[in-house]
Amino acid sequence: MARHRGAALNKVNLAEKLALISDHWSPKVVGELNGQQVRLVKLQGEFVWHHHEREDELFLVLRGAIAIHFRDRVVELAEGEFCIVPRGVEHKPVAAQEACVLLLEPASTLNTGNVREARTRQELERI
Repeated sequence: MARHRGAALNKVNLAEKLALISDHWSPKVVGELNGQQVRLVKLQGEFVWHHHEREDELFLVLRGAIAIHFRDRVVELAEGEFCIVPRGVEHKPVAAQEACVLLLEPASTLNTGNVREARTRQELERI
Protein backbone atom coordinates (compact mmCIF):
# COMPACT_ATOMS: atom_id res chain seq x y z
CA MET A 1 0.00 0.00 0.00
CA ALA A 2 1.29 3.47 -0.87
CA ARG A 3 2.29 5.67 2.03
CA HIS A 4 1.33 9.32 2.11
CA ARG A 5 0.72 12.20 4.43
CA GLY A 6 -2.92 13.08 5.05
CA ALA A 7 -2.40 16.74 4.12
CA ALA A 8 -1.36 15.73 0.61
CA LEU A 9 -4.83 14.32 -0.03
CA ASN A 10 -6.66 17.51 0.85
CA LYS A 11 -7.41 20.29 -1.59
CA VAL A 12 -5.88 23.72 -1.07
CA ASN A 13 -7.95 26.83 -1.70
CA LEU A 14 -5.49 29.54 -2.73
CA ALA A 15 -7.88 32.43 -1.97
CA GLU A 16 -8.42 31.13 1.57
CA LYS A 17 -4.69 30.73 2.13
CA LEU A 18 -3.93 34.19 0.73
CA ALA A 19 -6.50 35.68 3.12
CA LEU A 20 -4.32 34.39 6.00
CA ILE A 21 -1.30 36.39 4.79
CA SER A 22 -1.01 40.00 5.91
CA ASP A 23 2.72 40.67 5.55
CA HIS A 24 4.79 41.26 2.43
CA TRP A 25 7.90 39.40 1.25
CA SER A 26 7.38 36.54 3.72
CA PRO A 27 6.56 33.31 1.83
CA LYS A 28 4.25 30.75 3.45
CA VAL A 29 4.34 27.04 2.61
CA VAL A 30 1.01 25.62 1.42
CA GLY A 31 2.19 22.31 -0.04
CA GLU A 32 5.14 20.04 -0.81
CA LEU A 33 5.93 17.59 -3.56
CA ASN A 34 9.11 15.80 -4.60
CA GLY A 35 11.36 18.00 -2.49
CA GLN A 36 9.68 21.14 -3.83
CA GLN A 37 7.57 23.59 -1.85
CA VAL A 38 4.49 25.42 -3.06
CA ARG A 39 4.73 28.83 -1.43
CA LEU A 40 2.37 31.80 -1.39
CA VAL A 41 3.62 35.33 -0.88
CA LYS A 42 2.29 38.85 -1.08
CA LEU A 43 4.67 41.32 -2.67
CA GLN A 44 4.66 45.11 -2.55
CA GLY A 45 7.54 47.45 -3.32
CA GLU A 46 11.05 46.37 -4.27
CA PHE A 47 12.94 43.34 -3.07
CA VAL A 48 16.71 42.91 -2.87
CA TRP A 49 18.96 41.91 -5.79
CA HIS A 50 19.89 38.26 -5.23
CA HIS A 51 20.43 34.88 -6.88
CA HIS A 52 20.03 31.25 -5.91
CA GLU A 53 23.19 29.25 -6.46
CA ARG A 54 21.57 25.81 -6.80
CA GLU A 55 17.84 26.35 -7.29
CA ASP A 56 15.55 27.43 -10.13
CA GLU A 57 12.56 29.51 -9.00
CA LEU A 58 9.08 29.77 -10.52
CA PHE A 59 7.00 32.94 -10.00
CA LEU A 60 3.28 32.58 -10.92
CA VAL A 61 1.19 35.73 -10.50
CA LEU A 62 -2.23 34.96 -9.01
CA ARG A 63 -3.38 38.56 -8.46
CA GLY A 64 -1.92 41.88 -9.49
CA ALA A 65 1.28 42.27 -11.47
CA ILE A 66 5.00 42.09 -10.81
CA ALA A 67 8.18 42.93 -12.66
CA ILE A 68 11.21 40.72 -12.32
CA HIS A 69 14.30 42.80 -12.92
CA PHE A 70 17.34 41.14 -14.39
CA ARG A 71 20.63 42.94 -14.99
CA ASP A 72 19.91 43.14 -18.75
CA ARG A 73 16.09 43.39 -18.91
CA VAL A 74 12.79 43.43 -17.05
CA VAL A 75 10.12 40.73 -17.38
CA GLU A 76 6.59 42.03 -16.65
CA LEU A 77 4.13 39.44 -15.34
CA ALA A 78 0.35 39.88 -15.17
CA GLU A 79 -2.23 37.61 -13.54
CA GLY A 80 -1.98 34.07 -14.85
CA GLU A 81 1.59 34.48 -16.14
CA PHE A 82 4.77 32.94 -14.79
CA CYS A 83 8.51 33.18 -15.20
CA ILE A 84 11.17 30.67 -14.24
CA VAL A 85 14.36 32.23 -12.96
CA PRO A 86 17.26 29.83 -13.60
CA ARG A 87 19.72 29.10 -10.82
CA GLY A 88 22.58 31.57 -10.60
CA VAL A 89 20.71 34.40 -12.37
CA GLU A 90 20.62 37.63 -10.38
CA HIS A 91 17.13 39.11 -10.11
CA LYS A 92 14.98 41.57 -8.15
CA PRO A 93 11.18 41.20 -7.95
CA VAL A 94 9.21 44.46 -7.83
CA ALA A 95 5.48 45.03 -7.28
CA ALA A 96 4.19 48.60 -7.69
CA GLN A 97 0.93 47.55 -6.01
CA GLU A 98 0.27 44.53 -3.82
CA ALA A 99 0.51 41.29 -5.80
CA CYS A 100 -0.15 37.69 -4.80
CA VAL A 101 2.33 35.17 -6.12
CA LEU A 102 2.72 31.39 -6.03
CA LEU A 103 6.33 30.21 -5.87
CA LEU A 104 7.45 26.70 -6.73
CA GLU A 105 10.97 25.97 -5.64
CA PRO A 106 13.09 23.41 -3.78
CA ALA A 107 12.46 23.33 -0.04
CA SER A 108 16.09 24.40 0.50
CA THR A 109 15.57 27.73 -1.30
CA LEU A 110 16.18 30.75 0.92
CA ASN A 111 13.91 33.64 -0.09
CA THR A 112 16.82 36.10 -0.32
CA GLY A 113 19.20 33.63 -1.96
CA ASN A 114 22.83 34.66 -1.50
CA VAL A 115 21.89 37.80 0.50
CA ARG A 116 21.10 38.02 4.21
CA GLU A 117 18.96 41.00 5.22
CA ALA A 118 15.91 41.96 7.33
CA ARG A 119 13.48 40.10 5.04
CA THR A 120 15.46 36.84 5.02
CA ARG A 121 13.31 33.97 6.30
CA GLN A 122 15.30 30.95 7.51
CA GLU A 123 12.17 29.06 8.56
CA LEU A 124 8.93 29.43 6.62
CA GLU A 125 5.53 29.31 8.25
CA ARG A 126 3.15 26.62 7.02
CA ILE A 127 -0.43 27.68 6.56
